[in-house]
Amino acid sequence: MYERRHESLVPFPIFIRRVLRSLYLAAFVVVVALGAGIVGYHVLEGISWIDAILNASMILGGMGPVNELHTTAGKLFASAYALFSGIVFIATTGILIAPFMHRFLHHFHLESK
Repeated sequence: MYERRHESLVPFPIFIRRVLRSLYLAAFVVVVALGAGIVGYHVLEGISWIDAILNASMILGGMGPVNELHTTAGKLFASAYALFSGIVFIATTGILIAPFMHRFLHHFHLESK
């Protein structure tokens, strides 16, 4: 996917395509994670779709739930979804930073030759 140590930096338009591809992948990961949260809250806690969207968005964004949870299944789901959301945050950050870090480190490796 990326150039090797002995290869020169790719032109800027190719780098921009890599950044956009990472952005699309990160957006896909967030949409899938949000969808899982929405369905989980709706099915397990029995709240409306709009409240499920709000709760899933707030937890995925790191803010916490909005509605009070009443069922044991809903509370267990919220706990697991909060942990999952932290992992999604870390993974999404890595996906977004990867092209920049690669170009940065590759640039300095080329200068050392």
